Amino acid sequence: MAKPESRRLGKGLGALLGEYLEEPIPGDTPVRDLEIGRIRPNPFQPRRQFEGTALDELEASIRENGLLQPLVVRPSGPDFELVAGERRWRVLVRMGWERAPTIVRPLSDEQMLVVALVENLQREDLAPLEEAIGYQQLIDGFGLTQKAVARRVGRDRSTVANSLRLLTLPTAVRGMLTDGTLTAGHARAILSVDGEREQIALAREVVARSLSVREAEAIARRGRKRDRPGGKRGPATEDPVARKAAVLLSRAYGTDVKIRLKSKTSGEIRIPFRDPQDFERVTRDLLADSDATDLFGPG
Repeated sequence: MAKPESRRLGKGLGALLGEYLEEPIPGDTPVRDLEIGRIRPNPFQPRRQFEGTALDELEASIRENGLLQPLVVRPSGPDFELVAGERRWRVLVRMGWERAPTIVRPLSDEQMLVVALVENLQREDLAPLEEAIGYQQLIDGFGLTQKAVARRVGRDRSTVANSLRLLTLPTAVRGMLTDGTLTAGHARAILSVDGEREQIALAREVVARSLSVREAEAIARRGRKRDRPGGKRGPATEDPVARKAAVLLSRAYGTDVKIRLKSKTSGEIRIPFRDPQDFERVTRDLLADSDATDLFGPG
């Protein structure tokens, strides 16, 4: 193993820490050898499941090629907390390594979560709900708007908003999404149906019949049509501007916005919320900063 002073931060990890934390990072950041027993898991890690097969493959790679990328940690009392590299750390622990190459960075809680999110998103192995929970942590814990979250993690705001909508699904449906029975595409189709019972029923039908996302979307559309008086399409569906506006508003506010037209010139916009925190988030997005501060206090 090379001496610690001879190793330097790789370009990929430097970009990760610099670009997404919105601060420069020296190109010659040294790598230190730390006792693995002094490193604890990241308390803000969005991943809840670590697949055994993937860890087995990573272990085989480390045995063959060594550890190609150091762990990233932050000081925490006399010890350290992982910032990035939890899968590598888990494998090193079970391989019996006593020390590991690390980069020590004094990061804030918000930065910890951002790096953990980005690291997983770059590998595209976060489960849909894990990703949504990570975004919600940034919003609830650090007062970020959806736009700010999107900027931090390098995503479009619509992507963040659509991900957050998954958290409004009934518990039973979220369970199917977590265990992989449903995909994120299925979940989005289910979200287009009004009512918890109806959403659960559609989710169970998708699983029982092994339906594709397109088939689930078709059933959801038929259900919405039946729910209208007389089974006829309402004016909101006929009006392409209202339909497009509902889609854009749903993406913007991270909730299932509905537009109901009562006539050609009047109607209503419904913006649902799931709890007091979600109500405050949506209201802050709607109001000017000064008005939101008067209502809720500083964000």
